[in-house]
Amino acid sequence: MSLIPKLRRRRRDAEGGAMTLVEHLEELRKRLIYAFLAIAGGAVAGWFLYNPVIELLQDPFCATVRQLPKANRPPSGCKFVFSGATDPVFTKLKVVVFIGLLIALPIVLYQLWAFIVPGLTKRERRMAIPFIASSTVLFLLGVVIAYVTLPKALGFLLGFAGEEFVPLLTASSFLSFVVLVALAFGASFEFPIILIFLSLVGVLSSRKLRDWRRYAIFGISVFAAVITPSADPYSMLAMMIPMVLFYEAAIIVVRLMKH
Repeated sequence: MSLIPKLRRRRRDAEGGAMTLVEHLEELRKRLIYAFLAIAGGAVAGWFLYNPVIELLQDPFCATVRQLPKANRPPSGCKFVFSGATDPVFTKLKVVVFIGLLIALPIVLYQLWAFIVPGLTKRERRMAIPFIASSTVLFLLGVVIAYVTLPKALGFLLGFAGEEFVPLLTASSFLSFVVLVALAFGASFEFPIILIFLSLVGVLSSRKLRDWRRYAIFGISVFAAVITPSADPYSMLAMMIPMVLFYEAAIIVVRLMKH
């Protein structure tokens, strides 16, 4: 079954015809508003979680600073500095919104699923709960892996220029780096969900996945090298190895689903 006919099916099977472009845009606007409100609500909770989260994010940096040679340690120790008067405001907002995204993730994923639902069969609509649960778990797993590998990545980056340089990281630059790494890992860990979804809509099969294994591993290697903001070997391997394992797991799942 091709992908295009599925995407043209109306939300209600009892209603004939296909959704118009305006209806698709209206549906997308509604889902984006719901997702935005969910993130805003999560950000309110994130405001109160800001201090503990900052302490949690500061731990990898402090561990890295302690491992640097004494002459290369920043004069501020493992405390961050600001370079502009507005930096504290934007830094806090950045972290609060990221916390809000993590809290609202199941709702955001549900809105994504609800937007896709008009193009799926009744059987595929029943996959909503497994989709949301597995996507949330995988995204959070990616964030955890990013956090675990952060000290190694920082040690590689801060010591790369040599002993003549002393790192002096601003809070904004460090937290932007951490958020980007976490988002990169979280998004990349959704890889098996994308493969399984493409098999559900008839684009992929277990046979195609097996035949494309070599090309997929090469593509995953390039993807991990490009998408990791730090471009250090530790982060790339920490992303690449799970994605290869996810690819193999997706082959098994698709085969069990007889696609």
